[in-house]
Amino acid sequence: MSLSRLNTLMKLAPSTAAVRATVQMQTKRNMTAHAEPGHQSGQFKTLAVSSPKPFVFHVELHRPTKFNAINKQMWQEIKDCFEGLAINPDCRAIVVSAAGKHFTAGIDLNDMMGVGMQLAEVDDVGRKGVILEGMIKLYQDSMSSLERCPKPVITAVHKACIGAGVDLITASDIRYCTEDAFFQVTEVEIGMAADVGTLQRLPKAVGSQSLARELCYTGRRFEAAEAHASGLVSRVFPDKESLLSGAVSLAETIASKSPIAVRTTKESMVYSLEHTNQEGLDHIRLLNKLNLQSEDFAQAVAAQLTKDEKPVFAKL
Repeated sequence: MSLSRLNTLMKLAPSTAAVRATVQMQTKRNMTAHAEPGHQSGQFKTLAVSSPKPFVFHVELHRPTKFNAINKQMWQEIKDCFEGLAINPDCRAIVVSAAGKHFTAGIDLNDMMGVGMQLAEVDDVGRKGVILEGMIKLYQDSMSSLERCPKPVITAVHKACIGAGVDLITASDIRYCTEDAFFQVTEVEIGMAADVGTLQRLPKAVGSQSLARELCYTGRRFEAAEAHASGLVSRVFPDKESLLSGAVSLAETIASKSPIAVRTTKESMVYSLEHTNQEGLDHIRLLNKLNLQSEDFAQAVAAQLTKDEKPVFAKL
């Protein structure tokens, strides 16, 4: 980058007084972020949603008496919640944890029994297929809403993370867990293949087709130490309290960065998972030819050059 370009960027950067004014305004607005329509905990029956830090949202699976088994309502609410947070300008990073003893026991088998009863009333196999396709599509869209959300999602796992829980965490960006956490792809135990994302995302998360296939073919339990060694999780904490503190702290750090830069980084990394290196380079070039003209870029470069206060970025 040329010196003239840097000088231009510094001139574009707002004054310190303007930055302070922006900080005060954004902080005040963020205090009411959790009260916006679509994000109140009271509007969800299976999730508890809060904003513990500026621009950070905490989504808690909240069926503790059922070990957070994912029923039809939770599938729908996860989808609705993340689609809402995706367009919420007061949200820049999301932490997902769970209430109670376990992260999740996986899919609610009582729901599956209900589906079986519904199918029993239909004679035609084609019509049964239509019912099942709609159900599976909802489940897939629910988990994919984490990956599609342009805000980074950090999952904080304690104790059991079973079946659909693995679908959920592999759709997130960053995974932390406690020392007593364990993971299990249990679909083969109930006579089915995982169909909500684990078979597609777990091999990429652990970087080993061999390990992923072993886990999916056998349904065996694997502990936190193995999950950490394989790359499924990036940090292990001694207990749930320190786990949640670490996850929120990370989310707060991410939320302090340029939302344009973070959003574009996630978009590029998700895109590159399914495309060649060259296609990924072409994709990020198209994005950055716009983003390098943003105020965020000018502010951040100016702050680096002047060693001034950390820049505060406008909402998207």
